[in-house]
Amino acid sequence: MTDEIAALKRELCRMVDDRRDEYIGLLRDFLRIRSANPPGDMREAAAFVREVLDGFGVPHRTLAARDDMPNIVGRWESGKPGRTLVLNGHMDVFPVSKETLWDAEIVGDRIVARGASDMKTGTLASILTYGLLHPYRNWLAGNLTLTVVSDEQSGGRYGTRYLFEEHAGEISGDCCLNGEPSGLSTLRFMEKGTLRFALTASGPGGHGGYPHRAHNPIEQIVKAVHAIYESFHLKLADLPPEFDAILTSPDSVAAADAALGKGAAENARRITVNAGIIEGGAKATQIPTDCAVHLDMRYPVGVECSAMRAELESIAAAHGCSMVVNEDHSYPASSTDPNGEMATILRGNIKDLTGNDAPPVCSLGGTDARYWRWRGIPAVICGPSNLSMGTDEEHVTLDEAITVFKLHICCAADYLGAGAR
Repeated sequence: MTDEIAALKRELCRMVDDRRDEYIGLLRDFLRIRSANPPGDMREAAAFVREVLDGFGVPHRTLAARDDMPNIVGRWESGKPGRTLVLNGHMDVFPVSKETLWDAEIVGDRIVARGASDMKTGTLASILTYGLLHPYRNWLAGNLTLTVVSDEQSGGRYGTRYLFEEHAGEISGDCCLNGEPSGLSTLRFMEKGTLRFALTASGPGGHGGYPHRAHNPIEQIVKAVHAIYESFHLKLADLPPEFDAILTSPDSVAAADAALGKGAAENARRITVNAGIIEGGAKATQIPTDCAVHLDMRYPVGVECSAMRAELESIAAAHGCSMVVNEDHSYPASSTDPNGEMATILRGNIKDLTGNDAPPVCSLGGTDARYWRWRGIPAVICGPSNLSMGTDEEHVTLDEAITVFKLHICCAADYLGAGAR
């Protein structure tokens, strides 16, 4: 890192501190926008993003497969040849069961709001990085691309996936930085794959006292689910040795368990099964005519999904059930080099800003970073704590939000400043 880039980082961090109240207010305004998915209407959130970008005077345009799910894409050039860094974040958030989560109230040292963790804090970090670095682009080399997307919560069919299918040249780049929730003490270099599917069973139905006249679809489903758990749940994956060494190192284990709860490090190396929804029957005295269960499986790098699917189909057939995979929510595991350039930059800036070492760990949920990793583009994740995401107490602390803003600005400055002379 040159002295000029170090000075630029210090100047921008001071600017964020000086404008702390302004940026916290901007985050609260963003959080008050009802952008739950489902239903997924992101038009108000997109209008907010465009307004912020217009305030910075930076280029952007809207690309959409559906009018109610717009994506904002921007790109500016430094004027010097170099690499392209892509910033990625999403606008959509989980639904709420408590309407006060849309108030974005400050309670003590935190903002309590839907999306505070997942992931409007990280998305605003991308937006601020794109806008605040623009006046200093002559200090840098290469290009900075911004992607603020819809539909991440539902698999990305109309968001990042659509952009890669229709506008890949605009968003590919040489590296991706994503602000999904992770905590400021870990480097997320890998995430599990997902297989989401439903099993269904049906029959003629009848009176509960006459089981000799009709089979019970609920019984079929329960036995099939039990067989799936027995075959797969917590089964140790055949990870590549280099990844297994990282995930079992004492530093990584301690960091993962601290950030994600005790047992997370071991979970990262295993397949997990979750039967999340079961539907069937109308009355205890009736044999139901139908039953369905919806399952979500997560699996590490090293698991052959096609073989797993074939075994699941055999289990379903053996219990007289039909199996349908939700392809929009099923995708392979992904990873990036935990010792690569951006990973090293990120760990260095986390250390400088927080004092944390941030060992590499595996994410247990999915992010849009996978779309870049699948194409061989390094993609790393660092955002606020993930422990409250999706809950009725979802929050980000004020200091954490400011640190995430600074972190993304510093990482982008380092990456694009590496080629500047």
